[in-house]
Amino acid sequence: MAKKRPQTKAKRPQLTDGARAVGADGHVPVVGAREPCPCGSGRRYKACHGRAAAQAVTELVQRPFEGLPGEGDWVALRELVPAATVELTLKGGLPEGVPSVTLGTVLPMAWPALRRDDGSVLLGLQNDTASGDISRDLADTLQRALTAPPGTPVEGRRAPADGPRLQDLLDPEGVFEPVVHAGFEFWVPDAENATPEVTASLERANAAAIPTVRLTGVDAAYWCETPEKNHLRWVMPHPEEQLLDALARLHAAGRAHLGDGTRLVGSFRAHGLTVPVWDLPSEITAEDIEKPAAEFAERLAGALASDAPLTANERRARGGLTNRQVTLS
Repeated sequence: MAKKRPQTKAKRPQLTDGARAVGADGHVPVVGAREPCPCGSGRRYKACHGRAAAQAVTELVQRPFEGLPGEGDWVALRELVPAATVELTLKGGLPEGVPSVTLGTVLPMAWPALRRDDGSVLLGLQNDTASGDISRDLADTLQRALTAPPGTPVEGRRAPADGPRLQDLLDPEGVFEPVVHAGFEFWVPDAENATPEVTASLERANAAAIPTVRLTGVDAAYWCETPEKNHLRWVMPHPEEQLLDALARLHAAGRAHLGDGTRLVGSFRAHGLTVPVWDLPSEITAEDIEKPAAEFAERLAGALASDAPLTANERRARGGLTNRQVTLS
């Protein structure tokens, strides 16, 4: 949670004629909400320039990971995958004293980030964020983690409204390859020799993790195992309305399945992308579903290319899919 700024008394800043409304860098200086606005209007900051800043911070960004390599995997790791890591590539390379930057789904104690003793950085993805732009909040946490003292966690806060986003910090040509783990041993460098307290914490976290595997033949598709049945959750980059039409065409034609005993049961909506979900028999493994998923991707590409009006059966199928859609974020 963002900490409340203490109320302090401050003199009105003396601004030059060339910088009455903004600072020399083009931005309004950050002051307390109840302090006089630096523009010289005589009003409090929250009633003057602070209004625009507050709106910028709270406005919801529908696709916070758009433009990043692996947008679908970002969404999956944020919402669907219990334990996974990805090595991140920064623009301009790593700062001195930071041997690596790793994105993790969840960190110990739900920390937003952690600077390890060796200087490496772990950035947590599945955390509450203070603004409507997850990308900006994560970028702010990452920047602070890069300069934090080794061996310390980084607390959450509300990111500045004009601060950078992940798209500004990460290399757009960098490879984004998630590694899905069976548990959370990536929390500690030497899990086998961890203290009893850390070992107990890991055991509790591992017991709650749903076994998950990322498919290799298609992008951003994740098989998971649950007690009753298995599932495939596939984050797709296509525009929602176009994708739902295509899925409806396939469903009405009996071609939306992934093999015998499988069924397209609905979809999630998460961070601006649609995530179709299939029920799978409990005996079907991630390896078993690789080929059917690749074949479905070909059928889907054909359905996406069609611009013909939906038939009555296809409209009914689309209505069923829409009714079973759940919004995660």
